[in-house]
Amino acid sequence: MKRVAVLYGGISAEREVSLSSGTQVASALREAGYDVQPIEVGPDLGALLAALDPRPDAVFNALHGKFGEDGVIQGVLDWLGIPYTHSGVRASALAMDKAASRAVFMAANLPVAHGRVIEIESLAGRDPLPCPYVIKPLDEGSSVGVTIVRERDNRRHEIARAWRFGPQALVEEYIPGRELTVGVLGDRPLAVTDIAAAHEFYDYESKYGAGGSRHILPAALPPEVESKAMTLALAAHQALGCRGASRTDFRYDDTHASPGRLVLLEVNTQPGMTPTSLLPEQAAFRGIEFPALCSWMVENARCRA
Repeated sequence: MKRVAVLYGGISAEREVSLSSGTQVASALREAGYDVQPIEVGPDLGALLAALDPRPDAVFNALHGKFGEDGVIQGVLDWLGIPYTHSGVRASALAMDKAASRAVFMAANLPVAHGRVIEIESLAGRDPLPCPYVIKPLDEGSSVGVTIVRERDNRRHEIARAWRFGPQALVEEYIPGRELTVGVLGDRPLAVTDIAAAHEFYDYESKYGAGGSRHILPAALPPEVESKAMTLALAAHQALGCRGASRTDFRYDDTHASPGRLVLLEVNTQPGMTPTSLLPEQAAFRGIEFPALCSWMVENARCRA
C-alpha cells in the first residue's frame, strides 16, 4: 500500500483554508486505499523534516499561500527526493508572483488586464489608474488583500496605511461583468464555472463562507466564449510550466457588444480542495469523484530528484 503524507495548515494567511483542504483530502485518500499520514505544518521546519522521516512514497501538498504554494516547500521536497502533487518550484513561484505571471502571460499573447506594479506608499497621493481599478498584493492567494477603488472613493490613504503585504502592489483596471474559472488536469481543461458572488466580488468570504457564492456549472455562455476560456486556461497552465492540477480565473465582460471580452486574472497551482472548492466540483461534473481526483493527483506526483 502506498504511503502518502498530506501536508496541510502552514503559516500563511490561508492556513484555515489549507486545514479544510487537507482534512478532506486525507479522508478521500483513505477511502481510495492509501496509507495516509496527515502532517499539520507549522513554523518549525525541523519538525516537518522529522515528520517526513521515514520518507513517504508521495506527498499530497494541501498547503495554500506563502511557503506552501510559492515554490518554497516544493524546493524542500525536491531536495529530499519525495514526489509531490501539483506544480514544481518554478511554476509555483511564477504563478504566485502576480507581476511575474503577468509577464509570462503577455509574452504568450494571453489577454490580461491593463495594469502595473506600484509602490504602495504612492497610493495615498493619487490614483495610479483611472477609476475603477483593483489593488492586489503581489504574492497572496484566495483574494486576500484585494480591494476595488471606485469613482469618488476616498479610501486611498486608509488602504495605503493599513497595507501589510509588502512595499509594492499590483493595480489593474477593473473589468466589469462575470467571474469565470476553468480547472485543468494535466493537459485536459475540465469545464467553465460562472461564479455569482454574494459580495462585491469573489473575495475570501465569498470563496469559503457558507452561502458566499453560487456556482453555475456549466456556465451559460456563448459556445465560442466557453471554448476560448478552456483553451486559454490550458495555454496559461502550459505557459507557466504547471503540472498536475491548476485552476485559472477570468473576468468576462459581457456588458457591451457580444461576444464580450475575456481577461485572464491568475492561475492557481494549488486549487482549493474544501467542500466549497471549484476544482473538485468541476471534476465531479466530468464524472471524477473526489477520492478518484485525489488519487489521480497522487499517482501523478513527481519531483526533480
